[in-house]
Amino acid sequence: MHIRVINGPNMDLLGLRQPELYGRETYEDLCAMLRAEAAALGVQVSFFQSNHEGALVDAIHQAYFDHVDGIVINPAAYTHTSVALLDAVKAVGIPTVEVHVTDPDSREPFRRVSYIRAACVATIKGRGLPGYQEAMRLLCGK
Repeated sequence: MHIRVINGPNMDLLGLRQPELYGRETYEDLCAMLRAEAAALGVQVSFFQSNHEGALVDAIHQAYFDHVDGIVINPAAYTHTSVALLDAVKAVGIPTVEVHVTDPDSREPFRRVSYIRAACVATIKGRGLPGYQEAMRLLCGK
């Protein structure tokens, strides 16, 4: 099994970006944690991060051509604005779990809207970086 982890804008600044909300662990820490989780689950994991909406759409399309079995996606701010990401996930038909480090429902009202959620098999929010591990386990049926 191959899981692709896709992260949207500003996630490359984990550890610097609002540490009171997102913690002090870096994007590299997140990737290392998920590599260890993948090894424990006996699956392959790959990563993609971009601050650009079109690049995220391309990464979802590429997951199809790479025969990826599951996607863990944190669209970040594009969660609340991007019909293109919704359409891309629908188009490829790969089981996808939406993940958010914080709980968007407990923040500003505009963050309560998630366009991509309609195409996802589950949403994990407000569990910090371990939410990504939970998403991987869910995709693996564990």
